[in-house]
Parts: sequence; structure tokens; C-alpha cells
Amino acid sequence: MGYKPIESYGVIGDLHTVALVGIDGSIDWCCLPHFDSPSVFAAILDDQKGGSFRIASLHEAQHKQMYMPDSNVLVTRFLSDQGVGEVVDFMPVQGPREIRKIHQIVRVVRAVRGSVRFRLDCRPAFDFTRRPHRVVLEGRGAIFEAQGMKVSLVSRFPLGRQGDGVAAEFVLNPGETTTFILRQVEENGHDSLHDGALLEARLVGTEALTQTLAFWRQWLRKCNYSGRWREMVHRSALVLKLLTFAPTGAIVAAPTCGLPEEIGGVRNWDYRYTWVRDAAFTNYAFLRLGLTSEAEQFMAWLEQRAVEGARGDPLQTMYRIDGGHELPEEVLGHLDGYRGSRPVRVGNAAAEQLQLDIYGELMDAVYLYDKYGTPTAYDFWCHLRKMLDWVANNWERADDGIWEVRGGQQQFVYSKVQCWVALDRAIRLAQKRSLPLDRARLAAERDRIYEAIMTRGWNTDRQTFVQHFATDAVDASNLIMPLVFFVSPTDPRMRGTLDRTMAELVSDSLVHRYEIGRGAGDGLTGSEGTFNMCTFWLVEALARAGRAEEARFIFEKMLTYANHLGLYAEETGPRGEALGNFPQAFTHIGLISAAFNLDRRLGRGASSRVGP
Repeated sequence: MGYKPIESYGVIGDLHTVALVGIDGSIDWCCLPHFDSPSVFAAILDDQKGGSFRIASLHEAQHKQMYMPDSNVLVTRFLSDQGVGEVVDFMPVQGPREIRKIHQIVRVVRAVRGSVRFRLDCRPAFDFTRRPHRVVLEGRGAIFEAQGMKVSLVSRFPLGRQGDGVAAEFVLNPGETTTFILRQVEENGHDSLHDGALLEARLVGTEALTQTLAFWRQWLRKCNYSGRWREMVHRSALVLKLLTFAPTGAIVAAPTCGLPEEIGGVRNWDYRYTWVRDAAFTNYAFLRLGLTSEAEQFMAWLEQRAVEGARGDPLQTMYRIDGGHELPEEVLGHLDGYRGSRPVRVGNAAAEQLQLDIYGELMDAVYLYDKYGTPTAYDFWCHLRKMLDWVANNWERADDGIWEVRGGQQQFVYSKVQCWVALDRAIRLAQKRSLPLDRARLAAERDRIYEAIMTRGWNTDRQTFVQHFATDAVDASNLIMPLVFFVSPTDPRMRGTLDRTMAELVSDSLVHRYEIGRGAGDGLTGSEGTFNMCTFWLVEALARAGRAEEARFIFEKMLTYANHLGLYAEETGPRGEALGNFPQAFTHIGLISAAFNLDRRLGRGASSRVGP
């Protein structure tokens, strides 16, 4: 089959998990029933044995993809001289009161013009291909059954066994439509092809498509952004919603694992978990767009983390989407990896790292939600106070930093800045709500952090803030300083940092996180692409510094690196290709924030506001 470019995929989901659908009509990634569950389809990590579910025209055709307006319903089109066919893919979103959790991929196939011959190939590979399954052809479809999991495929056309999968060829006449349903019922649920057939006749197809479109459009209607880049901001909001786990409000960093930051390289991580940092930034994006219900749900998840932080131990960097702590990292040596990029890892050892910055991002999320959502409850505040005491006592420690380097702990400047943010927001919040707090002590520690950054984190010779106290290397994470109000965007030190960053880390407007080989070593071989979130941070920092036209040019150029659907991976490669896990929440958060602030700096046409 061969590997497709990472940017050639669209994504659909049901707020429990997602599926990646290639521009050729092949579903090459899906974990069921949840984001962090083992995979059912993983051809994107091994094109020979990973498993996929493809429906495509057999005619020599040009492939196109689009989302139905204001939705996460994906249309893959096949245009040929013989006719035009379409596959409409979506995952119905169940309501919170529905007890029987059914996870479905619905594929509506139709001939738009002419008679179109299609071929279906469905071959699951359970648990990253480690769990064998049996195939049962029955009635109107097939059942794929492995230990602990059963998936059924409902089909109007007869399916034939092909190895450990099934296949079918069929012709649709002009205007004719057929629906295929792949579904998995959570544990203790009962499923059969008969039930699936009845479901198709009664609900799936036109009615389910109508309901799914209505769900996404009603949700997006609450978004209050109407500035210059409405279409891209709305798409980013829809992506962030797709990456939300409805039962807990947790937000995954990305729905994939193992996609490389360098083709053939070793920087291949599992992002299917909830980073406190990424999720807190996502919460900020939701609040900025007026989507307060999502922020409210996430705050309930965040409150549980604050309760844990009040016990005196450091917070974990990341958690499972159900709040679980165990994320053991494992190498799947039997998988080829995307285009030979090995090792493929599941789990993430970075959960055991000390990353002090997460306290600042957490407290900023609390502060913003208090401002634009619901005032902070006293019991929650009591947990936060204990956590803040820990920050005041421990901010001088070395840590592993935002980039999760595996080359040893350092006194990272970004981590210190976020410790300052944690204490600063606590003091502001206590003052605003008259909440009890040892203000004098926390203010003294906040000021000590500030002085430490200004004396030990500033390099006079190079006129820049540096990556950590023991280096003169620059780091793009310091672009966050004016964004969190640590320093004025027009302060000479920030201007110097901007200029140095652009001179050393920027390539054709795209920003590298840091210089590999300088500063803190990441403990890995090879290189990586430019980091998309940092490019949007640069846009915002330039805009705040009064360089709005320069910022706008970089922003507009950055938009050209999105894929054909407006989606971004974590990084961009030297040829403009997507690298890293996909789609990535961090990047879309940065786009939303940069668009909002750039709108404001450019003046007329900015009609977005924060809060409801």
C-alpha cells in the first residue's frame, strides 16, 4: 500500500476517539474505544501489517477531500472520466445520557455522477497487531473478534474473506447511495449484525448524518470569533473539540503515537494523553472563543490534579485521559514505524519527569476561568494554596523543561517564568476574590524568581534571554514572556530576544524550538523540523511588540503550511511536510491565540472577544 504523507489525512471522531482518513479513502489509524486504547487500524505505523479500512473508486481518479461546512464530517471525493464518487465519513456523537456506548465509523458511499465502481478492503489488526482475531461472515456483513474486543462491519453488499480481512467490489449508479457501519460496543455490550442492520435501516445514513452535522454546527455556533481568519480559527476550534474526551473533559495532546519528528529518526512519541500544559492552553483557547462549557468540564478534571498537588508531591507532567497515573513507555519493536521511523513507542516516560512550568499553566487556566467562567470555590482554593506552597519552596530546583529533554535537568528559564506565573496569578486571584493567602511570602518568592531570571537568565553579550542559566543558547519558549505578562513586549530585553530568536532559530518564517547541539542536550540523535506552536508564538510576540505587519506576513505564510483541510501536525519539515503527531492541539491553540491578538493589533475587523 505504501505510506502516505502525514498531511494527506483528515480526522473524524466522537469525543472518545478518532480515526484518520487518508485522501485515498483509507482509514489508517483508529484506537477503540478511547484515544489511549490499543489500535484497531494502524497502517500509518506499519503499512504491511498495521491494518486499515479502505473504500475507494476503482477508476483512475483524482482524489479530493473537504469537510462539510462547520463540521467534522469528512468528504473524500474520487473524480474520473467515468464518474464522480464520494465517501462521507463521520462518527456519531452520543449524548451523555446514552448508557450503551457504541463507537461507530459510518461511511456513506455515493455515486455523484456516472456509474462508479468501488472496492472495499477492511482488515483490522488489534492491539498494534499483537492480538490475533478471527473473521466470521454472517448475514449482511462480518464480525472481527479478538480476545476482549469485537468489531462488526455492516454491509449491503456481500463480503468475501481475504486473509484475515474482508473485501468487496460494487457498482453504484448515478445518485445511488450505500452505507457501511463499522462499530464496536464497549465491554458488557451486546452486538450482532442483525442489530446493525436494523440500526442502519432506522437511523444510520441520512438521519445519522443529519444529526451529526447538527451537533457540530450547533456547537460551533457558540464560538464568538468573527475576525479576519474565521475559517481557520473555526477549523482549529473543531479540532480541539475532537481531541476532548467527553466523560472527563480531558484533552489529548494529539490522537496518534509514533509519528516521527524526523523521517527515519528516533523522536517518535505517544501523545494520546493529557498534558497539564497542553490542556491548560486549550482551556485558554476555549475561553478566548467563548466556549465556556468545555472550559468548565476541563476545570473539573484539573481540580482533581490540584487535589493531588496539594498532597506535597510534584504533579505529573501528563495523565491518562481518565486521570490515571501509569503511562509506562514500551517499544513496539515488531512495527516498521512510519516510513521506517523506529522505535515506535506507546506510553510516555516523560510522565515521570519534573517539569515545573506546568504549575504556571495550571494557575493561569484557573485565573482565566475565574475571570470568564465561574468564581473559584473555597475548597478548590484550599487545594491550590497547598500546591502553591510547594511551588514557592521548590522553584529553584532544576527540571526537565517544556521540551522534555532526556539529556539531564537544568535551570530552564521557561520553567522559572511559569513558576512566576503560578505565584503571580494566585496573588491576583486572591486579591480579586478576597481569598486567604500568605500574600507577603508568595510575593517575595515571585520577586525572587523575577530577579533570578533577569540576572541569571539574561545574557548581556548576546542581548537575549537564554535557554537555561548555564548556557548562552537561545530557546523559542522564551517568546512566551510577553504573552504571560512577565515582561513588556517592547522592553529592550524582549526586543533583543526577538531579534536573536529570528536570527538563530527562524528559517523562512518557521521557528525551531532550540538549536540541536547547543544548550541542553535532548539525549537523542538526529534532528527535527520546525515547531509550529513556536511560529505562532513568534507571530504573537511580534504583534505585541508593535510589528504587526511583519507578524501578519509570517502568520499568513504559516497558514500555507496547513494541510488541505486546515490541519497541522506538531512540526513542519524542510519541504513543508507535516512531521510529528497529527493533528496536534498545541499548534491549533497557537493559531487561535495568534489570530485573536493579530486581529486586535491590526485594528478594524477584529470582532472577537474573550468570555461569554
